[in-house]
Amino acid sequence: MATRDIIVIGASAGGSDVLKTLARNLPPNIDAAIFVVWHLSPDAPGVLPDALNREGRVPAKNATDGEKFKPCRIYVAPPEHHLTLERGCFRMAKGPKENRFRPAVDPLFRSAAYVYRERVIGVILSGALDDGTSGLWSVKRFGGMAVVQDPLDAEFPSMPQNALQAVKADHVAASSELAGLLVRLTREEAKSSEVPMKDELTEIEIRI
Repeated sequence: MATRDIIVIGASAGGSDVLKTLARNLPPNIDAAIFVVWHLSPDAPGVLPDALNREGRVPAKNATDGEKFKPCRIYVAPPEHHLTLERGCFRMAKGPKENRFRPAVDPLFRSAAYVYRERVIGVILSGALDDGTSGLWSVKRFGGMAVVQDPLDAEFPSMPQNALQAVKADHVAASSELAGLLVRLTREEAKSSEVPMKDELTEIEIRI
């Protein structure tokens, strides 16, 4: 039985506290690999994994190019590098900025959706503007689940609001509810997507 074992998370302003709450509440044996893009300035140190490790029991680290990923781990996009997924591993690249950011949420979500399809859970957290909306649409298109932080619970509601306006979310949750929700979703059967395996336009976007 296929399960939802790929969790991709996008956050910007106000998202660090939500990510810490999530890390604090996740069980150490969650049967999924978790990938995080959090907007930060190019010269900022990649300290988010250290903060998540202080708060939680699921090990967190900055992603490195070509690394094979494992379940029960949190992988964070470091400054100035997009994080994209391939089969069994991930890639880091200094490609063009998207939605004014590098790393950006959309490249991660788009690549995860295309490679892992119904196994993906996409999560949009607090932030400004609309990075992640297009990527979350791709997650839904290829059969994955869409989870959005309740805008009323977000310090900066624009990212959740824009995602909800463009995508029919499967779940809207407060930050305190996210860990329990994600654990439950990873235990459910992931129904196969009927979208064709090849999509030339999506492949072009991922390569760019």
